[in-house]
Amino acid sequence: MLTWRAPTVMRRARPKPRTEMAGTAQLYTTEILALAVELADYPLTGEWQRRAAARAQVCGSAIKLGLDCDTAGRFERVGVQAQACAIGQAAAAIFARHAKGRTFAEIGTSRDAIAGWLAEGGSVPDWPDLDRLEAARAYPARHGAIMLPWKAAATALSPAGEAG
Repeated sequence: MLTWRAPTVMRRARPKPRTEMAGTAQLYTTEILALAVELADYPLTGEWQRRAAARAQVCGSAIKLGLDCDTAGRFERVGVQAQACAIGQAAAAIFARHAKGRTFAEIGTSRDAIAGWLAEGGSVPDWPDLDRLEAARAYPARHGAIMLPWKAAATALSPAGEAG
C-alpha cells in the first residue's frame, strides 16, 4: 500500500541580525582589506635563516614566517604565508611592514604588550599602524589571528627555532 508523504521543505538559513552584519562591515573596512592584500609584498619563497609557524586555536588561522637576520640579530627580511581572515592577514602585513631592524627582545616585548592590549584594553602598544586593528579588539575571536605574526617570530628567533 502506498502512503502519501508531505513534500520535504528545504529551509534556508536565517539571515544574521542587522546589528551583527553592521559590526562585521565596520571590522572589514577597505583599509583592512588593503593591508591584507599587501602581504603579496612579503612572499615566503626561497631560503630563510629562520622559519616558524603559528596557529590560532579559536579561529584556525595559521601563519608561516621566514626571517633573515643580520649579525646583530635584527630582522633584515620577512616572508609571510597566511591562511587567515582579513584581520589576521592585516596584522601579518603590519608586522612585516615594520619588522625590519627589530630584535628578538623587541618582538617579545611587543608580543606581550599587544596581548595585554587585546585582553585588557588601554592605549595601543608601540608598533606602527597597530591602531588600524583597534576595531578588532571588540571581537575576541580575532585576537588569536592578530597575535600570529608575533608568536611565529618569537618561535623562529628562540634558541629552539627552526632553521632554514
